[in-house]
Amino acid sequence: MTYSLKSFSSIAQIGKDSWQRAFANGGPTLQYSFLLALEESHSVGSKTGWTPHFIGIYKAADLVALLPGYSKSHSYGEYIFDHAWANAYAQHGFNYYPKWICAVPFTPITKQRIGFIELVTNTTESTDNSINRAAIIDFLGQALPEYITEQGFSSAHLLFVNHTENTLLNSETKLSQRWSLQFEWQNQNYTDFTDYLSWMVSRKRKSIKKERNKIAKQGISVKQHFGTELSSEHMAFFYECYKITYLKRSGHEGYLTRNFFERLYNDMAEHILLVIAYENERPIAAAFFLYDTTELYGRYWGALNEADGLHFECCYYQGIEFAIQQNIQRFNPGTQGEHKILRGFAPTYCHSYHLLNHPDFAHAVEDFVQREKPAIQAYKLQCDELLPFRKENESL
Repeated sequence: MTYSLKSFSSIAQIGKDSWQRAFANGGPTLQYSFLLALEESHSVGSKTGWTPHFIGIYKAADLVALLPGYSKSHSYGEYIFDHAWANAYAQHGFNYYPKWICAVPFTPITKQRIGFIELVTNTTESTDNSINRAAIIDFLGQALPEYITEQGFSSAHLLFVNHTENTLLNSETKLSQRWSLQFEWQNQNYTDFTDYLSWMVSRKRKSIKKERNKIAKQGISVKQHFGTELSSEHMAFFYECYKITYLKRSGHEGYLTRNFFERLYNDMAEHILLVIAYENERPIAAAFFLYDTTELYGRYWGALNEADGLHFECCYYQGIEFAIQQNIQRFNPGTQGEHKILRGFAPTYCHSYHLLNHPDFAHAVEDFVQREKPAIQAYKLQCDELLPFRKENESL
């Protein structure tokens, strides 16, 4: 069984049908239209430090797997932080960049990272897809060291892999596994937001009600815009909020261009939720979400005017309400933020895999992630204790 790797400098070089077959369950951010919009809007490209470098795996002449990938000249927008590794390289006179990452730009979401394309196998071969997938990942683990050296990369990083990939990468490759933590909301078949609050201890429930009541007391109303209720004017307003908020916080207008959001609206409007806050019927803030039938993804926030509690209302509580209304099972509000715990977002493990070609640095990173893992596990236990929900037999 002969496998080989091939690189693509644009997703446009890969057939849309092949990509969509490979990532049918990858969620909105792995849609062909989403990744193409990143490129054609110049939100990624050589000038941004994100140069598209997709990888295809072939079995003889047949394409059997695809990986979304980028050559990186920095570590921003990844959310698995390796700046210390880059600094260690520099201190010893080595170049950490460019590196290759398998990820979706600016998207810290655990999701499919290796898209398999099912083939009709010969009668003499196994038709067990799990066996074929294991063989492909075994090949990937063996081929990556030579491949990244040939391509001039210091290292390879697969970020936010899903559960199945985590199992296979851990068993079939020698890449270093790194653990991290995010906070995620789970829908326990709640009927509405009041039902959701009823599962919390009294003081936490009262705190959230008080926080939400602040919005109305400030003369602010909040509306959800999606489906046929979502307009290009709503999107244009959101982008102004996004741009201004980035300018205030970071001194630039954000990684994503106006054209990127316009393309998403034109090509993927059915996956977009905008939550917009109004003061005296004038829009003042907006939160941008993506969603599918199983998961809601909180992505971007911006405000023209600040108001007490507005960020929590638009980015968390409205998202929870939407997920309950649409019977969506999970809500990922984005990375970091311990303040999410008290609002019902539970700590959830994330996994990434790393290959550094320099043997001394590879050993150092393997030692680091092994020592980091129990600290992450201990931190999760601490976070679990902060969740606002009643324990079994605990009174209201």
